[in-house]
Amino acid sequence: MTDSSLMMPVEMAEFFATAMTNWWDDVNESTHWQDGIFFALCGAYALVSAIALVQLVRIQMRVPEYGWTTQKVFHLMNFVVNGVRAVLFGFHKQVFLVHPKALCWILLDLPGLLFFSAYTLLVLFWAEIYHQARSLPTDKLRITYISVNVAVYLAQVAIWAVIWVHDNSTVELVGKIFMAVVSFIAALGFLLYGGRLFFMLRRFPIESKGRRKKLHEVGSVTAICFTCFLIRCIVVAVSAFDMDLTLDVLDHPVLNLIYYMVVEVLPSALVLFILRKLPPKRVSAQYHPIQ
Repeated sequence: MTDSSLMMPVEMAEFFATAMTNWWDDVNESTHWQDGIFFALCGAYALVSAIALVQLVRIQMRVPEYGWTTQKVFHLMNFVVNGVRAVLFGFHKQVFLVHPKALCWILLDLPGLLFFSAYTLLVLFWAEIYHQARSLPTDKLRITYISVNVAVYLAQVAIWAVIWVHDNSTVELVGKIFMAVVSFIAALGFLLYGGRLFFMLRRFPIESKGRRKKLHEVGSVTAICFTCFLIRCIVVAVSAFDMDLTLDVLDHPVLNLIYYMVVEVLPSALVLFILRKLPPKRVSAQYHPIQ
């Protein structure tokens, strides 16, 4: 084999690498691509938000007398989170360039915190089912959920306040690491209680009514939510140290498209589809108003 034949694959690889780099740069710098991608995200979030609202209305019409149940709150929070994201991406130019910078951080981080609260509500719901099935006390579970969420929001507000007063790269780094830790906590919650409930259901008799469907529901939602929060944790942590992977900026539209589709839009759509079943008209042990 000649030297020239050996060089051909190397030259072709370099050519394709250069072409991909040029395409990536052209897309990131093009205002048309930026607008198209961010408006596409806006439409995707608006669609998921509308689905959550429709499901909330269906549940309310099915059981209007039971007040605000965990299921209703979950769909309401999905409607709010995705609706806020849709508005932010619809006005992406104004949002990404807003001043002071702390206000931009607030607008972009708040939906992520609401997403955390919405999906850890599922963890709470499963934890209550697991504890009830094991005859374990459940009185502290809701207090723990509220305490964790309050602590997360207070810490984030403190970070926003520091950025507002004294913005620097160190504070921004701390803010990103904090969001990565929050995502990791959510991933652990799904792994712990989703996994426990899944294996508990597997031990039920095969002929148990609804066992297979509930097993599929818990296993699928656990896998989806654990994966999306773990990916969010890794990407946010890496972006804190690598400027080329910085999210929530105008000149990284493709990265934003991939990231938000993988960690929010697709998981939300899949979970809403899996949990689309309406509650029974009569009160059951797993469906009760929030006290």
